[in-house]
Amino acid sequence: MSSGSRGKAAVLAVLLSTAAVITGFIVHQSGSNPAEAVGLDPQKTDAFHQSAFPAPPVAKQVPVELKTHGDTRVDPYDWLRDKGYPEVDDPEVLAHLKAENDYIEAVLGGPNDLRPKLFEELKARIKEDDTSVPFRRGGHVYQVKYAAGQNYPIHVRRAAEGAPEEVVLDVNQLAEGKPYMRVIDVEPSPDGRYLAYTEDDDGSERYQVKVKDLSTGKLVLEGIENASPGVAWAADGKTLFYTLQDENQRPKKIFRHVLGQPVSSDVLVYEEKDPAWFAGVGDTLSGEYVVIGSNNNVSSEVFLIPAKDPTAKPKVVAARKQGHEYQVAHQGDTLWILTNDTHRNFRLVKAPANDPDPKNWQEVVAPSDRQYLTGIMAFKDWLVVFGRVDGGQQVWVRDAKGEQHTIAFPDAVFDVGPSANFVYDADTLRLGYDSLVTPPTVYDYDLKARTLAVRKVQEIPSGYDPTLYTSERIMAPARDGTPIPVSIVYRKDFKKDGSGPLHLYGYGSYGNGIDPNFSTSRISLLDRGFAYAIAHIRGGDEMGRAWYEDGKLEKKVNTFTDFIDVAQHLAKQGYTKEGNISIQGGSAGGLLMGAVLNMAPEGLFRAAVAQVPFVDVVNTMLDDSLPLTVIEYDEWGNPNDPEVYKRLKSYSPYDNVTAKAYPHLLITAGLSDPRVTYWEPAKWAARLRATKTGEGVLLSRTEMEAGHGGSAGRFDKLKEVALSYAFLLRAFGKE
Repeated sequence: MSSGSRGKAAVLAVLLSTAAVITGFIVHQSGSNPAEAVGLDPQKTDAFHQSAFPAPPVAKQVPVELKTHGDTRVDPYDWLRDKGYPEVDDPEVLAHLKAENDYIEAVLGGPNDLRPKLFEELKARIKEDDTSVPFRRGGHVYQVKYAAGQNYPIHVRRAAEGAPEEVVLDVNQLAEGKPYMRVIDVEPSPDGRYLAYTEDDDGSERYQVKVKDLSTGKLVLEGIENASPGVAWAADGKTLFYTLQDENQRPKKIFRHVLGQPVSSDVLVYEEKDPAWFAGVGDTLSGEYVVIGSNNNVSSEVFLIPAKDPTAKPKVVAARKQGHEYQVAHQGDTLWILTNDTHRNFRLVKAPANDPDPKNWQEVVAPSDRQYLTGIMAFKDWLVVFGRVDGGQQVWVRDAKGEQHTIAFPDAVFDVGPSANFVYDADTLRLGYDSLVTPPTVYDYDLKARTLAVRKVQEIPSGYDPTLYTSERIMAPARDGTPIPVSIVYRKDFKKDGSGPLHLYGYGSYGNGIDPNFSTSRISLLDRGFAYAIAHIRGGDEMGRAWYEDGKLEKKVNTFTDFIDVAQHLAKQGYTKEGNISIQGGSAGGLLMGAVLNMAPEGLFRAAVAQVPFVDVVNTMLDDSLPLTVIEYDEWGNPNDPEVYKRLKSYSPYDNVTAKAYPHLLITAGLSDPRVTYWEPAKWAARLRATKTGEGVLLSRTEMEAGHGGSAGRFDKLKEVALSYAFLLRAFGKE
């Protein structure tokens, strides 16, 4: 997820084109059965209702009047935002968050605690001593390994196949004595002597840039703080480019460092001064250019620096223009460019690498309403283009003569993307591939022979038989007549008679399409009788760029109504019935959860999981001191405009909580999360507790040592999944 959004796929990673290695229910009335009061099956879920547990924590109310455009909002939980943020040390705030965390034990703990069993079940599907497929970078062959019992990866390499192995970076060692550790970049210098990496040890996404001398094992650069992910080496193997954040935690400045020189002498190469644009750095697969990219949510600008001349002034490819997005890939004397300058679904053009000004662009692939181009990768003799046709993913290959073919994959609907491709002069493309029933698979595609070779299929130690499951794709009619794609997976013995439970996932923002991918964890739901569905609602880009544009700004409500319409259609088609549906979404998908819980017809949903939900929309979008607010105006609108303010207030989940029975609800947050600050979920939970009626169980958990993505360790993440699944199973009366 990029620094520029609450869940958007990394804009700069695509922009730079580097060789990159995922409402209401019936009100409870006195004397009625609590399970019936929220539309549940009393024979199975009678024990899971609010009055069956101790009283939950109640946040104090300190009303604060907020006046905007002549409108007054009263926020009784404004105090939950620690005034010293990003430091959070207010005793009252911490005590309340801890009380909420402890309350989960009162509800889900005890003899009926499903979490330990679920954790062991989930863990049994992970190969603990796992190893990636080897990949070449420069003069070495690299791999990523996991050792049994360890949370984090170990990066290793050897000089050639069969040569002695050396440890490049052991993230477990970095994590010793720390509750959190995430390493993003692991970038060897061109000659292989040095390793640059970025680490975050508290989940705040304020990274440190470090460089290790692999010949001695010692750090030769450490302590560059307040950085963002993204580094690039110049050809000399001693000059490193990196990105620093400003005081609002926005990536703004690109610096050049020379190893052996003090950091104080580092040179500012580029500074993004527009508060609504973020900057980042990478390189081309050819190794010929360092690439500086700047972007907002709907526009981009790319600068090139010759890798052999790192002190050269960055040269712009195409000057910025609001709404113009493009990405580049270098090949010999040519610069390949994907651009939306004439059509929102993008076209492919080429230009001389030494003069890539738009006046020199030559169209190679014309734009199309059906074909949506999303990414490019340039090898010495091949160009690979990623995209979609009528919503389905495609990969096209062009040779040096301009002949093009499409890679054929085994499934009708799938998720595919580039994997570890670091050799420019290569005739093999490495791909990562999966589907709802196909575990993650690493393919090597022979670009000449046009054949796929399986290099690895994710092993599931406890066993997985794909013949037990089936998937399908259906179209659900939205209320305005638009067909909404839905991907569904279930066991073959699942009965489509409305009797089974269904878990529905959605996102629908930033043009971030949710493809039908595989999940080992999901098996725990499927084997307990659930169907699992993904609603490809407007706001994503599954059906092209227009699909995104029809679910943002003034059309944002389409995202919410699409999701409700999908749920109702699945019930009508017998995949489930109303009241037997659980829903889930995170970040901007958490906004989706909050909005649909307020908007949906009573009795539609039984339970909901909202992860790091963006729910205090009006307050957040009015606060331009927060890291993401200004860049998000292109997605949601600027509430300093009275009409935009009115629109955001109309669907902001926090501002639309009402006195009605909500379904069972699990809300999660991260204390150091800079994207969706912890107080948004905390305030929402507090207002729901004080306002809702009925017997729905409300749980709120804040990870005290994590950020937007939750825990970083692979086993710690499974504990979070076990929490969500234990909550869902209890809500459905399942063991």
